[in-house]
Amino acid sequence: MSLADVKPYEIERADLYERRRWWFGMTLGDMFDKACDIYPDKEALVGEDKRYTYQQLRRLVENMAYNLLQEGFKKGDTVLLQAPNWPEFVISYFALQKAGLVLVLLTINHTAREIAHLADLTQPKGWILPGRYRKTDFMPIIEKVRDQNVDLEKIILLREKKRQGFLNFDNLVETDADRENIQSVLAKARPDPRDVCQILPSGGTTGLPKGAPRTHNDYICNLEYLAKAWDVNSTDKILVASTVGHNLALVACVTPSVFHGATLVLLDSTYPEDFCKVVQKEKITCTGLVPTLISRIVNHGDLDQYDLSSMQRIYVGASNSPPELVRKVEQNIGARYINAFGMVEGPLAQSRPYDSPEVRQQTIGRPCCPYEDFVTLNAFAEINPRGVEGELAGRGPGIFTGYLKHPQANQESFTSDGYFRTGDLAVIDEQGYIRITGRIKDIIIRGGENIAARDVEDLISSHPKVEYIAAVGMPDKDLGEQVCAYVKLVSGERVDDQELIEYLIKLEAAKHLIPARFEFLDKIPLTAAGKADKKILRKDIEDKLRNEA
Repeated sequence: MSLADVKPYEIERADLYERRRWWFGMTLGDMFDKACDIYPDKEALVGEDKRYTYQQLRRLVENMAYNLLQEGFKKGDTVLLQAPNWPEFVISYFALQKAGLVLVLLTINHTAREIAHLADLTQPKGWILPGRYRKTDFMPIIEKVRDQNVDLEKIILLREKKRQGFLNFDNLVETDADRENIQSVLAKARPDPRDVCQILPSGGTTGLPKGAPRTHNDYICNLEYLAKAWDVNSTDKILVASTVGHNLALVACVTPSVFHGATLVLLDSTYPEDFCKVVQKEKITCTGLVPTLISRIVNHGDLDQYDLSSMQRIYVGASNSPPELVRKVEQNIGARYINAFGMVEGPLAQSRPYDSPEVRQQTIGRPCCPYEDFVTLNAFAEINPRGVEGELAGRGPGIFTGYLKHPQANQESFTSDGYFRTGDLAVIDEQGYIRITGRIKDIIIRGGENIAARDVEDLISSHPKVEYIAAVGMPDKDLGEQVCAYVKLVSGERVDDQELIEYLIKLEAAKHLIPARFEFLDKIPLTAAGKADKKILRKDIEDKLRNEA
């Protein structure tokens, strides 16, 4: 990938960010080294029955970084990283940073089509992934992607015996090379802090992902202020149970744990009982989750059988957190709920641990970085006064400069004065607290009336028997669209359409917010980001209506 494809920051803004020290001027590799220097004997990483101190982790990271360069990778080459919640992810992530390589972050659930698209976009020279994970055999996927990308020369397999034509992870973390020589080679490979460190897929429920290039400077700005906003510190034990290949886990848990010298614990399971066992065993103090996962945990029937008293803070982002969910988590688990908003492009906002219950339940708090400017825009891309709903937009040292090789998206996503448009509807009050009111594209248009899916979801999710709800528009001959609610109930509970409708009437919900149809599912389909996959749900209801006609 040519770095010429990445738009640089305006010189005046970059100079301002560096002069004010909003950018530290260090790389993610430097950040890793600093933690290892300060906390060499402290436990850094726990996962899969393996435990590493910072000193032990550093040796593995440096060995792998050195060996990657010996294998022919060159500074600036791109490498796909696709791993589950295993220690190998963390080792590979920082090895790529130390080697001056640019990683392309993939979740373990990305499809062959999505991977091939991202590979075509980023032209990777390598790919790190397991040969098999649970029921998925990645070998056919590897061959398919490789056939479409001639530059993809080296495949590094995790937890696999030696295969001809492939590199083995276990071999890459071992070397007999002299430490002084390793340090010298890595020093020459060190990138500039203004260089791109990673390409993050910008997910969504439609189409193929775009690539968001992030530099060392702007990403460290993100993780520093996010971590400070929810009080991450060196005494924390941070649990990652959401997929580590998603930016929520990376920016809220993995990189802040290193920035502050905390202990990172990886869990390769989303079962509530496994989560509770690890919290109890490791005395976890904080974690980062998506609403679907924390909802599943707090509604687990045996929750009171576990000692979760060590848990202090739970960061929840990637999609809307209904007020009732916030209340229930704080009451039943006893941890402070951090109501968060984040995008791979850089905008980050969240409630603080000391915020009032109203702020935590009704808003996403304030921007994490105090040096970023968040506004709402009207239909003409003009900045609204405070208190007026509009499209949320942001500008500052932690926000990226544009998508990779996508001029049309960049033209649509940025205002003329450099504000990035998030696509979310919001209101910002006089104190700077942000309340998300809907998604510009997540609007159901019923008889010419715009209905925010979030309004419907907030109402229904407050029902004690509802674990998760996703509202979508379904075609209607007379009104254009009607509201269809896909509902997942708490395990063991039963409820029908009429009970939910009566509940909404009791809440005095507006008529247009009462769904015309309910669909009950045992499992809500999710995107790689942990959000309800509304593309699948819309197709499902369209198919059902077609079959019923």
